[in-house]
Amino acid sequence: MPTPDQIRIVEDRARPRLMELWWALRPLTSVVRFMQTGAHPDDETSGMLAALAFRDGVNISYACSTRGEGGQNDTGRESGLDLGALRTREMERACDVLGMRMYWHSTHPEDTITDFGFSKNGGETLQRWGRERTILRFAEIIRMERPDVICPTFLDVPGQHGHHRAMTEAAHEVMRAAADPALATNLPPWHVKKLYLPAWSGAGQAYDDDLPPPPATLEIKGTDREEMSGWSWDRIGQQSRAFHRTQGMGRWVPAENRRDWPLHLVETRVEGPDDAIWSGLPRDVSDLADLEGAELIADSLRAAGAAIDRAVEAFPDFDAVAEAASEALAQVMAAREACPVAVTDEVAHRLDSKAVQLAHALRLAFGVEARASVSSAFVDAGGSTRVTVELAGGAAENARIHWDLPQGWSVADDVLTVGEEAARHDPYRAFYDPRAPEAPRAMLRFEAGGLPVEVPLALETEPVVLPAERATMEPAKVLLNTAKPEREFDLRVSDIAPADAEIDLRVPSGWSAERTETGFKVVAPIHPEPGSYEITALANGKPAETARLINHDHVAPTARTRRAVAAVAVFDVQVPPGRVGYIGAGNDRVGHWLEMMGADVSDITNDELASDAALSHYDAIVVGIFAMRFRPGLVDAMPAIHRWTEAGGTLVTLYHRPWDNWDSETIPPRRLEIGQPSLRWRVTDEAASVTQLADHPILAGPNEIGAGDWAGWVKERGLYFAKDWDAAYTPLLSMSDPGEAPLEGSLLVADVGAGRHIHTSLILHHQMENLVPGAFRLMANFIARRA
Repeated sequence: MPTPDQIRIVEDRARPRLMELWWALRPLTSVVRFMQTGAHPDDETSGMLAALAFRDGVNISYACSTRGEGGQNDTGRESGLDLGALRTREMERACDVLGMRMYWHSTHPEDTITDFGFSKNGGETLQRWGRERTILRFAEIIRMERPDVICPTFLDVPGQHGHHRAMTEAAHEVMRAAADPALATNLPPWHVKKLYLPAWSGAGQAYDDDLPPPPATLEIKGTDREEMSGWSWDRIGQQSRAFHRTQGMGRWVPAENRRDWPLHLVETRVEGPDDAIWSGLPRDVSDLADLEGAELIADSLRAAGAAIDRAVEAFPDFDAVAEAASEALAQVMAAREACPVAVTDEVAHRLDSKAVQLAHALRLAFGVEARASVSSAFVDAGGSTRVTVELAGGAAENARIHWDLPQGWSVADDVLTVGEEAARHDPYRAFYDPRAPEAPRAMLRFEAGGLPVEVPLALETEPVVLPAERATMEPAKVLLNTAKPEREFDLRVSDIAPADAEIDLRVPSGWSAERTETGFKVVAPIHPEPGSYEITALANGKPAETARLINHDHVAPTARTRRAVAAVAVFDVQVPPGRVGYIGAGNDRVGHWLEMMGADVSDITNDELASDAALSHYDAIVVGIFAMRFRPGLVDAMPAIHRWTEAGGTLVTLYHRPWDNWDSETIPPRRLEIGQPSLRWRVTDEAASVTQLADHPILAGPNEIGAGDWAGWVKERGLYFAKDWDAAYTPLLSMSDPGEAPLEGSLLVADVGAGRHIHTSLILHHQMENLVPGAFRLMANFIARRA
């Protein structure tokens, strides 16, 4: 992992002052506000948004329904709500690149608007989210942002993700809801002027639109280049998308790859031809002077517009830009102060935005460099961290820093102290604006032509406030296999706060806990009842909390807190004898769960992968999800693994996507093609009926698989089912979503020489994380040696 200074150096090099100033000037040229809407972080059309923002000056925002909690993770093992917190940070960094404001429909981890897993139906999605809740929150967002234009990312057509379809359906409804005075919010109504749809298909690796897109009524051009950098708009878009690293985003765009973005106008409240998204709308500050009722401030508005034009034309003359921008700011502030009530709804928020943008541009034009950072990202409530401020005033007058702190916080002698009653970090904050960071923040103040200017600055590392009373128990989830004689397990306790806190455990009736050097030894009864149990940590007699620290070098740190509880599942799993090797890439914990259920398992090292002799010591090998893509050397080792399989080994491959280096001819021992788009080759209903197609030893023992093993599943049954396969494979299961044809590619088995290959697209790794008994019983059967 790079050091903080190395990260700062790379980021500093990527944002030279000259380029930053140019991109700060572009949004000054327009007062049009464009909001894209989507269902997940990474749904945004980044290249199009880059063109709108940095060429056309359009003020852009993104409204996203979920945090992407149900997605996959290409960078680590965060999943569920922890993944949602990480993807929130990724989305914020993506916004930083584009200067885009961010709104979330999902406002907290327990929100009903959540990424509950893949859906094929928009109506089902809105039912699970709560239609009324979704539309109300969407209307609140519209009333806060006040966009002139909204445009969903995807179409509401069969073959598209149900979450995407739901957001497109909601976009139609919110046009009326946001303008309805009877809607129960504390915000004034807002009339969106235009609703567009993408006039391109959303089909691809995951989706397969059944219907063609609507005809284009206009195009946002993308075949030109950003004039200062020479980059294509899609390349700038990928600079933003690269922060969606958990989703494997970030693709190099060759210089010759450029495109336009066709849009279809669905609804409009303005008259005249629609030649551009701003047709019929005030385009710039000067145009606001032509609004009926704006006569009192018309001169200031036109003067501001003329000064903005001069500032843009003066680039790259820093002094001339600063002089013109100072005049523009003075005129904007004068217009804002005298803004008549008759035009306040249409004008005030646009002038507020221009004041913020001009202050940012002035900082760059004057060459003011200001930074504030803390020495520790994670701080206890009531704790402290050292703070460093760097300030070089450039050509600005009287540049200085003061602090905007939450109540109870303080800065003294280069130490930032967090209030004892400070609110803990919110990993699911509902709004983010790169130009308006939340407190704690540094406020840069200076004068421009005698005019006071204030620029809020985010701390380079935002302090993440942790609960004052906490403890972390590991493991947080425990399987107690009653088929094994062991009835005790260790719980390690760490991250104790306060450091001198007395930690105790509250255990189920009939269980006991004995202190050890690292935590506790928990002992269950000899004959525990099957089921689910909780063990709670107490700090000084009060229930403690656990903080999951999430720290990756591509985003700001974050954390999610929960009750300090260890979940224990008690059930019977018959585990076959034999030595099991696990080949993972950090995307699942299947090796951990194999060990916990009692298998003799070890991670296969890189040296072992390259050695036929080393592989011969294993009876079964399990290849984790995405490992073909992310485990170095694995693809090259597959011929050796094939030889091992032919010699009598049991090879189990867990679900992979076609682009995870899965060559259907060379990766599996016999041809096996994975289906795509995933929408056609997955079963999203976690309770879908499962039919056994054939009798086979892997469904008969050592655990007899029956209807009970398919109960209690979460999220979905599986995805990226096999599409086609060699005659050596036997499909064992059939399942489908309601109203769809059965799929038979979720579990395939082939006898290969003296050995066996099992490929499954069932999301067993996810079920094991959720302590679903059937997943463990299936996995135990899979690792049994062929008789």
